[in-house]
This record gives sequence, structure tokens and C-alpha cells, in this order.
Amino acid sequence: MSSLALSLSLLAFSVTADSGAETNSYARFARLALDCLHREYPNKIAHVLQGDRDAKPPRELTPVFFGCFDWHSAVHGHWLLVRLCRLDSKAAYAAEARAALEKSFTAERVRGELKYLRGKGRASFERPYGLAWLLQLHAELTEWDDPQARQWRLALDPLAAEAAGRFKSWLPKLTHPARTGEHSQSAFALGLALDWARKTGDREMEALVVRRALDYYGKDKGWSFSFEPGGQDFLSPGLAEADLMRRVLGPRPFARWLSGFLPGLPTDSTKSWLKPAVVTDRSDGKLAHLDGLNLSRAWALEGIIRGLPAGDKRIPALRKAALEHRKAGLAAVTGEHYEGGHWLGSFAVYLVTGRGY
Repeated sequence: MSSLALSLSLLAFSVTADSGAETNSYARFARLALDCLHREYPNKIAHVLQGDRDAKPPRELTPVFFGCFDWHSAVHGHWLLVRLCRLDSKAAYAAEARAALEKSFTAERVRGELKYLRGKGRASFERPYGLAWLLQLHAELTEWDDPQARQWRLALDPLAAEAAGRFKSWLPKLTHPARTGEHSQSAFALGLALDWARKTGDREMEALVVRRALDYYGKDKGWSFSFEPGGQDFLSPGLAEADLMRRVLGPRPFARWLSGFLPGLPTDSTKSWLKPAVVTDRSDGKLAHLDGLNLSRAWALEGIIRGLPAGDKRIPALRKAALEHRKAGLAAVTGEHYEGGHWLGSFAVYLVTGRGY
């Protein structure tokens, strides 16, 4: 295991006592991505047609990200493999993963992606969720000190520039945040975009995201979990917002903001205040979103813990909820149903490798 993988396993151990089992799951998560990365069908496309000529199969429309059922899942499926190969370049799955990534990340395919993105009527394509994951993929490649990864990053530079440009154009015009539990949510996407800006040194993007985060959420108070979750959420509107704000504010200002935003957070860890969501049918793609919600709640809760000053009295209750959601979420990442298998592995890897911290 590389030194980076070891440090991340130790990071996970600070929250859960089962970090070894989670590390051993990396190969299973990698297999989920490898099995769908270039699997074209079934496919759900969000496709604006201007005429008959635009009726084409996914591989011709978006030649890099055409698998994994939908565009954004293909993006974070590629990220999953980059992440795991970066953590452990000698893993048994690494050679197959590199071959799959090499197949995708070519200049010709990227040109096809750019052509599609820039087509008429597609200014809002995959905005903000898919574009934010594209930036996350680019950030991972930027941080990876590997000759092949550098070539892939160079190939994706134009796509990252396009995604960043769309955020820079959109955010000044977005007058209100999107407080949903699905793809349109602004808080989670802004967190990924901010992380990308800081890792790549884009000061303009960093300043814009911080400013808009404060505009949208800085004065929020009294969030109630009695209205969560929605029946097909995979992101928590409240926790994702808090996970964004801990990136924007220092520990003490964040602690004060959190007191106003979540005044009901208990200081007694024996009290039950946030239970994992229950999925009744994992063959239903929308109902299976709740498995992703448990995973994203877990990483948001862990992020909130890391954003607070040491010794904050709310940390034990936050940690207990994080562990409960972590356990429930990871148990569901089986790949039994493609409805969840094409994307839940990415959420699991984001959680267990501590990518957001």
C-alpha cells in the first residue's frame, strides 16, 4: 500500500474501527466501475435535439463519458478508478483500470465531448452535478504524480476549462441556491468546485465560490431534519450545506454558524437524532437513491466533525450518526442491481478514502 493509501486508511480509522475491511473493499468498488465504464446500454441521456441529425447513440454523442447508464455516473466512475489507482498503483485491479482509463482519455474523444457540450441548447448540460464531478476527476489527476496520469490530465484540460467556465458564468446569475436532494443541488457541487479550485490554484473560481456560498448560506438558521429525507434523495440538503460551509469558514466561525443553522444538534451521543434512510426496493433506481444518501450523509457528517474546533461538545453525537450512516450505506454497495451498481461505488470510495477532507 502506498503512503497516501496508508494515511487515508488511518484517517478512516479515526472515524470507524473497520477501516481494514473498507480498504479490502477497494477491489470490489473498482470492479463496479470497470463493469460499467464502457457499457453503453442501458442508457439514460439528457439530450437536447435540434434535428434528426442529433439522434445518435451515446458513444457518438459523448465519446468519453457514454457508459455507466448516464453521463455524470460515467464521470465519477472514471474518477473512482483514478482515485483507487492513485492510492495503490500495485493493486490487482490497477492494470485493468489503467487500460480502461487509457481507452477513454484520448485527445480525439475529448474533442468529441467538447463538441457535444458546446452544441446549441446545451449550456445547462449536467449543471451543476456532472460538471462538478468532472472538476473532481481533473483535480484527482492533477494531484497524482504519475507520468500516465499527467498525460490524461493534459487530455482533460480543455474539458475542465469548459466546466470551470460554465460555473464562472452561471454562479453570478444564480440568485438563489437549489436546496434539493438530487442532481440540481448547489451546495454539494460548490464543495467539489471549491476543492478543485484550491487544488489547481484557480483563485478566480475559489473567490467566486466562497462569495456565493456566503451569499446563499451565510445567514441560514434553523434547518430542520423533519423535512428530510425526500423519497428519492441521494444528497442531504442540510448536511451538504454544512459540509460546504466548513470549507468556507474557519473552525470557530463555522461552530457559531452551525449553532444557528442546526440548533437542535445534541451534545449527548446517547440521543437518537438522525437515522439512516431505508430502501425498500433496490431494483428501483429512484428508491435506491436513498442508499447513496446514507453514504453522502456519512461523509458530510465526518466533514462537519473535521470543521469544528477540537472538543466541541456536538462531536460525539455527530460521530455516532456518521458511523450509523456509514455502516448502512456501505452494506448496500453490492452491485446486485445495476440501478445502484453503476454509481454507488463512487460514493463509497469518496467516503472511505476521505476525499472531501
